[in-house]
Amino acid sequence: MFKFFPYIFKTLWRHRSRTILTVSGSAVALFVFCFVGAIQEGMNDLQRRQAAKGSLVAFQANKFCPATSHLPQDYELKIAKLDGVQEVVPVQVFTNNCRASLDVVVFYGVPPEKLRRARDFELLSGSWTEFEDHQDAAVVGQAVASRRGIKVGDKFSIGALSVNVAGIYTSDDPAEENYIYSHLEFLQRSEGMNLVGTVTQIEVLLLEGVDPITKCLEIDAVLQGSSVETNTRPKGVFQAKALGDLTQLIGMAHYLGYACVGLVLALVATTTIMSVEDRIQEHAVLQTLGFSGSRVFRLVMTESILLSIAGGIVGVSAAMLMLKLSSLSVGAEAVTIAFTPSFRLGVVGVIVASIAGLLAGIAPAWYAARTEIVPALRKA
Repeated sequence: MFKFFPYIFKTLWRHRSRTILTVSGSAVALFVFCFVGAIQEGMNDLQRRQAAKGSLVAFQANKFCPATSHLPQDYELKIAKLDGVQEVVPVQVFTNNCRASLDVVVFYGVPPEKLRRARDFELLSGSWTEFEDHQDAAVVGQAVASRRGIKVGDKFSIGALSVNVAGIYTSDDPAEENYIYSHLEFLQRSEGMNLVGTVTQIEVLLLEGVDPITKCLEIDAVLQGSSVETNTRPKGVFQAKALGDLTQLIGMAHYLGYACVGLVLALVATTTIMSVEDRIQEHAVLQTLGFSGSRVFRLVMTESILLSIAGGIVGVSAAMLMLKLSSLSVGAEAVTIAFTPSFRLGVVGVIVASIAGLLAGIAPAWYAARTEIVPALRKA
């Protein structure tokens, strides 16, 4: 079939406006398909990473948004005494929006000496010393810095909260790059907060081999008689719970992805049928020259698949580039999901386009292959 590619390309270019419009429509559909897939990739990546880390989150029982959770900070000491606990990190959380949003800003206030032990990231620019020595300093994730145009040395403000940017960090976890880390005491003492002695949540890092579910129950039992009851969960479960409504919306978005695939199929099928109708005499001539029906079938199928793949490559490439440059994320209740433009997603997009082109070409190719020579040649 490769020797007939020049003929196929010439056929497609003969009606260039129709070909360009079909490729453009397919590209838009695959662009949307990749956006939908990127947020699902981000969700899956977030859950997989947190499950592998073996960390827990103790939160105030029956509370949801971080702004409503207040745990005594001295719970840290009680939890640290339990067997199997490697590190306990008190965390004060501040967010500009507890609802689902594409522009959530999340501050995590942690003791500076514990930050690098509790998180796995490295500075792209700035200085850890500058962060540790100044209480109003913060390190900012690369994704946040890119979206907000933040540089080292800038002063970043949201509401009444202002910090000096001491560093910008990167992480192999895309979701992690959507947070800003400041000093715990600074966040507790910020104007209008007055939260000294309390924290939003306590993160617990476990030693290897410790069962997280058993340890969650043990922590809640130890703190049951204290002033504030806790609800402790593995961090992945905690984040899934925080993102509950958003997770359902992401699940519903799958149907949008399926609709995009249907659109590609319809566009390519319509274009291929029109092309076959325009060239009915040409196919009859090909058969008189010795082309079998099966060869004509393969020519039309190749035309359909190439149209779809061309649209797929354009749409997938544009989506991957935009996702990479924009550093988009969506968050709710101070937990963010990064739109993740993975290589796997790009490959899936091109494969989906190929399959759509294959299915779209079957009917037109069958019709062209069964063309009767004499009636077709008699057509004006």
